[in-house]
Amino acid sequence: MSSTTLPVLSLVETRVLGVLAEKQRTVPDSYPLTLNSLVSGCNQKNSRNPVLELTESQVQAAVDSLRGYSLVAETSGGRAFRYEHNVDRVLRIPSQSVILLTVLMLRGPQTAGELRIACDRMHNFADISSVEGFLDELAERPAGALVVKLPRLPGARESRWAHLLSGPPPEESMRPAGVSSDSGQASHDVSLGEVAALKANVARLEAEVASLKALLGRVCSELGISEAG
Repeated sequence: MSSTTLPVLSLVETRVLGVLAEKQRTVPDSYPLTLNSLVSGCNQKNSRNPVLELTESQVQAAVDSLRGYSLVAETSGGRAFRYEHNVDRVLRIPSQSVILLTVLMLRGPQTAGELRIACDRMHNFADISSVEGFLDELAERPAGALVVKLPRLPGARESRWAHLLSGPPPEESMRPAGVSSDSGQASHDVSLGEVAALKANVARLEAEVASLKALLGRVCSELGISEAG
């Protein structure tokens, strides 16, 4: 694959690629991975967003596709084929950048601070500015950006980053949950904490109204009068 031509990968393909890159560093004794180990890694419940339930055939199809792009290589040894990634060699990026991409592929959009913590088992970044430095390099890569900085969410202190291996991130990832694309600017100016507080107040008021209605009903019944009167 040309260094200037990057395929648009599917969610399954980025999950497979992310798992191979993660396990290379977290369980080196088991790497390269067998297909069975790769499926288990793809379907992990922890450190995965979204959580997937992939079949062996789905993972094998993704592996075959990635092999066509030279992003994955197959090795033989023992009783089963094993698979390893070639992300650093194909994309020509340093190992620190591969690790950042790995977390973004496995966990979805993250802030630089979240990335530093999530990468700890694979690489110990000295500080957040170090993470941001590698992210900036990935975003300004001459052969094509591999990450993008998302608009800051209302009330958030840091912007999140997303990978571009599957093309531009979906619009939903650029706004807080519950805010539709046709909402006015006023909706975006309200923080998530304020929305939660408003919802709590509404629920409390509704409960008080229901309690008052019940009390009024009992009083009217005892006095033998109609509530409407």
